[in-house]
Amino acid sequence: MSGDRMTRIWAQVARQARGAAVSVAHVCAAVVDGVGVDGAGVTVMVSPTVRETMTATDTVASGLEDLQLMLGQGPCVDTFVGGGPVLAVDLRSPECLARWPAFTPAALDIGARAVFALPLQVGAIRLGALDLYRGRPGGLNPAELADALVFADTAGMLLLDAAAGTQPDLTELAWQREGPRSYHAVVHQATGMVLVQLGCAVDAAFARLRAYAYAHDMRLRDVARAVVERRLRFDPDPAPERSADDAS
Repeated sequence: MSGDRMTRIWAQVARQARGAAVSVAHVCAAVVDGVGVDGAGVTVMVSPTVRETMTATDTVASGLEDLQLMLGQGPCVDTFVGGGPVLAVDLRSPECLARWPAFTPAALDIGARAVFALPLQVGAIRLGALDLYRGRPGGLNPAELADALVFADTAGMLLLDAAAGTQPDLTELAWQREGPRSYHAVVHQATGMVLVQLGCAVDAAFARLRAYAYAHDMRLRDVARAVVERRLRFDPDPAPERSADDAS
C-alpha cells in the first residue's frame, strides 16, 4: 500500500472529524469526497444473515443497506461471503438482474445505478462491508478503487478497535500491533492531524514531525504517537509547539 496514499486518506478523514474523535461516519463522508461517489454506507456483519447497518451518508445509501439486509442479497452480501470487492458498474445490466433479482430493481427504484461493495477485513477477521453508490452508471478507475480500499481498511481498523472496547479515535489504532505496517500507520495518522492543525500540505506536515523529533532527540514514531494521543499539538503560529503535559 502506498504510504503517500495512506497519508492523504488519513488527512481527508481527519478533516471530516474536525478535531473530534474519528468515527466510521467520518470515513464514509471522506470517501464520498475522495472517490467521487454519491454516497456511502457501512454494514457490520457477523454472518451473511446476521448484520446491521452502522452508518450511511444519505437516504439512498441508507436504503441500499436496508434493502440488502431485508432481501439477503446484493453486493454487500457477496463481498462479505467472497472476501473481495464486488463492483456493479451498471445495475441495469442483465448480469446484475440475474445475480440479484430482488435487490437490483429495488436499488434502481431508489436512485442507484452503480454500487461498489468493499470488504471490511483486518487479517482473517471479516467485519462487514463498505458500500458506495453512484446515481449514474460507470466503474471506479484504478486510482479511485485503490483509494476506496484504503478507506475500507481505515473503517475496518476503527470497527475492530470499537469491538475491543476502545474509543473509535485516532488513538490506539493499528500501531499497537507492532510491525512495519503499524509503524507507518501511526506516522500517517499523525501527519494527517498536523496537516489539519497547520492548514499546510502533506509534505510540510511530515517535515514538521521530523523536525520536532530531531530537535527533541525523539524517535519519529514517539512524536507521532504523542500527536495521535493529543499530548502534542502543532500551532500554526510561530510559537513553540507545546505538549499537553507542559500545559498541565
